[in-house]
Amino acid sequence: MSTVSLSRHTSPDFFSRVVESVAAFFEAVGEGRRIAQRYEALSRLSDVALARRGLTRQDIARAAVAGR
Repeated sequence: MSTVSLSRHTSPDFFSRVVESVAAFFEAVGEGRRIAQRYEALSRLSDVALARRGLTRQDIARAAVAGR
């Protein structure tokens, strides 16, 4: 019978990378939600209100991603 040592496969570096990957995933999800919220808010504005911000309807997606 052979025994496999878990320490060989579960080094602290491995766990650090897993934690960092999970954290990066949730950060990306959060950023995606913020972009979607900005897009929704901008899309609800009138053309006049968008123009006051220097935007047109075609600029909404770019502005949402850029954080405007």
